[in-house]
Amino acid sequence: MNQRSLSLPLLLVALLLAAMLLHLCAGAEPQPLSLVWSVLHGEAPDTFEAAIIRELRLPRALGAALAGAGLAAAGVLMQAVTRNPLAEPGLFGLLAGAALTVLLARLIPGLSSPGLVAPLAAAGSAFGAMLVFALVRAAGDGGGVLTPALAGAAVTAFLVALTTMISLMEARAFEDMRVWLSGSFAGLRLGVVAMVAPWALAGLGLALFTGPKLTILTMGDEAATGLGLNPRRIRALALIAVVVMTAAAVALAGPLGFVGLTVPHAVRLIGPMGQGRLLALSALAGAGYLVLADTLARTVIAPVEISAGILTALVGAPVLVLLVRMRA
Repeated sequence: MNQRSLSLPLLLVALLLAAMLLHLCAGAEPQPLSLVWSVLHGEAPDTFEAAIIRELRLPRALGAALAGAGLAAAGVLMQAVTRNPLAEPGLFGLLAGAALTVLLARLIPGLSSPGLVAPLAAAGSAFGAMLVFALVRAAGDGGGVLTPALAGAAVTAFLVALTTMISLMEARAFEDMRVWLSGSFAGLRLGVVAMVAPWALAGLGLALFTGPKLTILTMGDEAATGLGLNPRRIRALALIAVVVMTAAAVALAGPLGFVGLTVPHAVRLIGPMGQGRLLALSALAGAGYLVLADTLARTVIAPVEISAGILTALVGAPVLVLLVRMRA
């Protein structure tokens, strides 16, 4: 491995660490870097300022990094498996399915435990994906690359409408989840991050294992089979990784759209690369991107806070329009 191939990942790691330090320092009440450093080393005094960093900002920074890495990696996998540059969890019904399932679980006694959010979100993500692929299969090949995108838009709109209807009918659920449904890390605690982190890391691990094999799949199924690979097995593993990473992100912050679309396409601007390298770089870039987005969400109009999901949509929507115009 040459120096150039190592320099970019190291740069992204450095930028991620810098973004996390900025996240811990910045806010309605800025804190000095020396205090942040003391908190991270467990040497901080038992003060209100240290508690803000330890109990409020650190869980959000960790959660944003995990969610960003997972959603960006999920976008890479979906674009490779479907061979559709518009594919990402938010546009293919996964986020909407996960959000609907979690909302329904909040209304059923015994299913609102934080430890159940990730598996319930995974079930909802899988349900949303199955609806999209069922519509694509029914439509056939006449629509080209836009057919999956249109099917995803239809399923997402349907599931979001159901979620909105249920939340409006149940005033308690609406009050509890209206901020979460916009994609927010507000109120995230270390205990929840600790429960969801194994899901996120397992999904990332499976994605990194599967990613390099997707490069061979771009040569065609016959070529992949000739090289000893099982195309169906690889696609199944990739989709499992997508569902798990999407579920982890939803469990941490609710539905965060466009991260899986924006980040991989931004990384592709660097130049041609294999799917494995694209996936690893996108995961690092996605982690830093979402940490910065949450930092801006807390500070841009402080002390009022907006949701990180609003910022990712403001950035991602123009990217989607641009990609559609390029493919039209």
